[in-house]
Amino acid sequence: MAKGGRSFFERLTGTVNVDDSEEEALDEREVSQVASDDVLDESVSEDSIEENDEEGQLIVDVYNTPDEIVIKAIVAGVKPDNLDISITRDMVTIRGKREEKREIREEDYFYQELYWGAFSRTILLPQEVEVGHAMANEKHGLLTIRLPKIDKEKQTKLKVRGS
Repeated sequence: MAKGGRSFFERLTGTVNVDDSEEEALDEREVSQVASDDVLDESVSEDSIEENDEEGQLIVDVYNTPDEIVIKAIVAGVKPDNLDISITRDMVTIRGKREEKREIREEDYFYQELYWGAFSRTILLPQEVEVGHAMANEKHGLLTIRLPKIDKEKQTKLKVRGS
């Protein structure tokens, strides 16, 4: 897989995904070169890093109730102003950014597993929803989006008025 197409897990752990067909073509020098390319150059500015970084993927739970579709996601550490939720009748996109204040030097970390930076997730909905009645709530780092379903079975009777 190309460097730009690495998964979140591969970027997080620094692993390299090698397909069976590519495995024979890579020797130790090439693997070493890929690993050294992943090391961050101290002279690179943070702005250029953000432009080249991929977005992380937000992890979600999506479930169904009789009247609505509910989406839950952990967004701890993200200010509500840094969340952008776009809704259409059949799709929801959640974007945000978790910002880290750099108070600790890189070499002082024993473990650094938290994801910092931009993230997004697009969810295709199993049923059309009423966009105008959707609600989003964040409490204790848990984002809950409630999307009322469109009731296609609902019928109304119209009275015909005479002129």
